Amino acid sequence: MTWKITNSDVSQPELLNMESIFALGNGYLGVRGNFEEGYGEQMTSIRGTYLNAFHDVIEVPYGEKLFAFPETQQKLVNNIDAQTVLIYFGEEEEPFRLDQGTFTNFQRTLHMDQGFSERSVHWTSPSGKEVRLTFRRLVSFTHRELFAIHLKLEPINFSGPVKIVSTLNGNVKNYTNPNDPRVGAGHAERMTVVDNGMRGQSSYVVDETMVSKMRAACVTRHQLTADAAITLDTKPGEIVYTAKFALNDTVEFTKFNVYTDTLRHGEGFLEQAFDLHERLSNLSFSDLLAEQTAYLNDYWKSADVIIQNDDQLQEGIRFNLYQLLQSAGRDKYSNIAAKGLSGEGYEGHYFWDTEIYMFPVFLMTQPELARRLLLYRYSILDDARARAREMGHRKGALFPWRTISGTECSSFFPSGTAQYHISADIAYSYVQYYLATQDRDFLLNYGAEVLIETARLWAEIGHEYNGAFHIDEVTGPDEYTCCVNNNYYTNAMAKHNLKWAAKSCAILKDYDPAGYQALCEKLGVTDDEIAAWEAAAAAMFLPYDEALGINPQDDTFLRKAVWDFANTPKENYPLLLHYHPLTIYRYQVCKQADTVLAHFLLEDEQSLETIRRSYDYYERITTHDSSLSSCIFSIMAAKIGNLDKAYEYFIETARLDLDNTHGNTKDGLHLANMGGTWMSIVYGFAGMRLKESGLSLTPAIPRDWEQYAFRLTFRDRLISVRIGKEDVNLELIEGEGIDIQLYGKTVTLDRDRAVSRPLATLELQI
Repeated sequence: MTWKITNSDVSQPELLNMESIFALGNGYLGVRGNFEEGYGEQMTSIRGTYLNAFHDVIEVPYGEKLFAFPETQQKLVNNIDAQTVLIYFGEEEEPFRLDQGTFTNFQRTLHMDQGFSERSVHWTSPSGKEVRLTFRRLVSFTHRELFAIHLKLEPINFSGPVKIVSTLNGNVKNYTNPNDPRVGAGHAERMTVVDNGMRGQSSYVVDETMVSKMRAACVTRHQLTADAAITLDTKPGEIVYTAKFALNDTVEFTKFNVYTDTLRHGEGFLEQAFDLHERLSNLSFSDLLAEQTAYLNDYWKSADVIIQNDDQLQEGIRFNLYQLLQSAGRDKYSNIAAKGLSGEGYEGHYFWDTEIYMFPVFLMTQPELARRLLLYRYSILDDARARAREMGHRKGALFPWRTISGTECSSFFPSGTAQYHISADIAYSYVQYYLATQDRDFLLNYGAEVLIETARLWAEIGHEYNGAFHIDEVTGPDEYTCCVNNNYYTNAMAKHNLKWAAKSCAILKDYDPAGYQALCEKLGVTDDEIAAWEAAAAAMFLPYDEALGINPQDDTFLRKAVWDFANTPKENYPLLLHYHPLTIYRYQVCKQADTVLAHFLLEDEQSLETIRRSYDYYERITTHDSSLSSCIFSIMAAKIGNLDKAYEYFIETARLDLDNTHGNTKDGLHLANMGGTWMSIVYGFAGMRLKESGLSLTPAIPRDWEQYAFRLTFRDRLISVRIGKEDVNLELIEGEGIDIQLYGKTVTLDRDRAVSRPLATLELQI
């Protein structure tokens, strides 16, 4: 049962949350888990269909606008609605609705091993007509434009006339909430219908965004197993399909919807939608289900994580990994939005969350998907260069804090543009990809250019002072402390960026001298510039407090008073919704892991003793108001040997959305936290690290677990890792033999034999 998410609650709050939980997607197209027939008239629904990266442009309002403040931002738009299927029973046409009549055996199921959702209900109308309805829907992993709905009608005590009304509606709006900055506060209507009509038995609607002038089309066709009188009617912005038939036995109805857009499909987008329908016309819903299962079998072969004898955790982990797969963009136009394709929170923007929290999952399980995520960042490199110039830098690339198409969408610069670390985060992911794949051609064609341009940014913003390299007026990951000098995380990541820019040049000079020379000529890279990066990295100032033996978060952080946690009411969390930013900035209080995150990503920069003291210090003043935080504290608790604490933090991540622990699952899922769950297991309990020396593991096991297992894809090998109470078992499933490190010792993995070693004690781990 851990391959299924089930729910039978139809209360208003739970219905909204389930719209996110039961959302389906494939990286391009996402559909929220709405009821086809809708809810009661007094109930709220966030009805949504989204195309990744398909957006409109809206003006950013300012009371006082200064130089280089973004004038516009992109906003993911709610797209053409193809979900609606209404059903009427009898001569009096009683509508099927869960707020009318009575129902028994209602259940929704998300099948994560087969890639579809299902809703079954035994319903009795107000006048006593009794039927069983089963809705199944999927968003295809193999045909990215396709969303299909299948309905099975089974009469119980009723036979007679039935009417099905299926609509294709271009009159759509975005959801807004003016009281929550994490959700768009305005600009609800961003799409207008520019064309709609019929071709044969197919209907279509074309919408256009108001400012960006992107167009999207949805073409719909229907299949029905009953002899029916069918009509297609055109209404303003809407096509209505009506089928009337007699229900005497089981009837099946399928609605096939194909979405295309000008961003990916060009000016012929509408014709391509019709062409795709033609190519798919011989496929039944069962055929599509078979394709979904085959696709997911391949995914789970490398991505599954198994927790023995804990169904709740197992369910949560698989749900998180499934939703990550549904959310990952697979083309140069798209990435992974903070809420994926499950809702409109954060307006569909991409953050650094992708590189630090989600990219690692794909890097070590689906490296081709990881590569595509990197190609998106490369595709907006010119925009990052332009932003750096706008911010006063002569060279370099400053990637936007939040964006869709490549330009900065954050209007609040203290916790937006000032987070320069995003450029180093992106550079870090390119380095990790190289370490995991050894793909020098990718480094030559894409990676080195990103590393060089981001290194130039640090050379521009930083300066030498008292013999050290300083970086002033930036914001680290902790958004409760803004615009500071020498944020430890930023400086450490910049150092890594500078070192690897120089190192990538050395690698390519040796690998492909002609290609390297052409790259240097293209970018104007000189030996003197490379030497300057190396010098800046070597001289990078990393704050350290001798008295406390920790790395201060920044130059002035430890001078501030500590936030009065004892007298802060529980209902005042998260702090950002109850206190002015300046109030928060004046105190030692962290929204999320900052220095602790740096200690995870770049653990070799400090001794274990410093890391442990820093962890203890920052844990006391961190609110974890961000869903990005608990997983990092879990990983680092495991690093310092406190497995019980690591497990406590891990538990907070595993079912965050399934249990709605942050109270805003209705706005979309927390994709970074989902990646963090996997990281807590693989980087935390199993102690996996990826460095120049290769792949290493220092496994431990929580006291409540009997065994856990996962697989890693590393340099064209698939490696199985199974950790029990007493031993660690490694097996090479695919690929040639390879050496990895286990507890600091070399282990050779070959296809013909598994390797088993005793589980080390806690003391050996630390």
